[in-house]
Amino acid sequence: MNDFLLTQEIGSLARHSMFKEKLSKEEIEEIIKEGDEYGVENLENLKDLLLKGGYKLFPKEIENFASLYAIRMFEKVGLDIIFNGEQPRMEMYQYPILFIEGIKPVGYVRVFDLQYFLKGEVQDIPKLKKFYHLEEFIFVKNNTKKKIKIPITGPYTLADWSFNLYYQRKWIGKLNNYYREKYEAKRELVIDLARNVIRENIKSLVENGAEIIQIDEPAATTIPEEVPLVVEAFNEATKGINCKFTMHVCFSKDYKLLFPYILEAKNLKQLALEFANRDKREPGVNENIRKGYSFLKDFADYTDKLEIGLGVLDVHVDYIEPVELIKDRISFALKILKDPSRIFINPDCGLRTRSWSVAKSKLENMVKAVRLLKQELI
Repeated sequence: MNDFLLTQEIGSLARHSMFKEKLSKEEIEEIIKEGDEYGVENLENLKDLLLKGGYKLFPKEIENFASLYAIRMFEKVGLDIIFNGEQPRMEMYQYPILFIEGIKPVGYVRVFDLQYFLKGEVQDIPKLKKFYHLEEFIFVKNNTKKKIKIPITGPYTLADWSFNLYYQRKWIGKLNNYYREKYEAKRELVIDLARNVIRENIKSLVENGAEIIQIDEPAATTIPEEVPLVVEAFNEATKGINCKFTMHVCFSKDYKLLFPYILEAKNLKQLALEFANRDKREPGVNENIRKGYSFLKDFADYTDKLEIGLGVLDVHVDYIEPVELIKDRISFALKILKDPSRIFINPDCGLRTRSWSVAKSKLENMVKAVRLLKQELI
């Protein structure tokens, strides 16, 4: 039985260069050469599309080819659980709001690593226009035999990153307390998003064969007193649905803020967390060296049921973590959690701010580290 220390990606890769509006013949040849290395099918068709105008004229075809590149790259690297690098999505927040009635895009804002996204203003009760992840899931399902995990931006993060005009106007002056009114306005938006948008997407995916869904809530601990709202929304979105649900949280000052509330997330099986970005680069498995993973002790005290998605790659730098360093990080987690079947191995977050070559090298070393460690454990 080799079903432990399974490797997975968290979500995004950078959008492939084939999405560029204009490509030279040399760039097209490089794209085809790369596809050949990954084992992508129908490359002559892709070359023809790129020469005739590429993404501008053939958006759906290029999205499918970019997804196929991501799938084949993940397969070649050797990941156990994959998706499509979120290639059809321009950004984890911007993409979904384009499919939500009641939220209007109003302008770009800057986030980490010089990245920008189109921010939305809530002008009415949010409702789903169309299932915005179903088509890409079916494409992935039809093009791989690997386990599939679908990342979905969660309701709390969608609400937290939006201008909440509609609900704040609705609540203003109702409680004679600005902060309480602001919270109630946000809570109503979060729950409506969970019920009207996220739940409907999830149901469509599960009805079509989805078995693992990752709810992305990077904003989960931004306002510590609102962590119970993150959990309430998760429960609203997932209740009664038969699927393995995981939650990804990153850039938290303190993961302990999630507890004990996260234990009330009834359908939650796994927490995938960022660790490598907080850690040292020196090898070793003692506490002084692996300070970035100190939360694992608290995690072990809080729960003996939840799985951990262990972030072992820093997604903010081009540094390629050596196999031995990754192996030590996993070994340290094993010392604390004991049960390797509870530990899943992944990057800290999506790799969209890194080049594909850097992402591939990082993931290759991650898989190599896991394989070496498994040989020692079996």
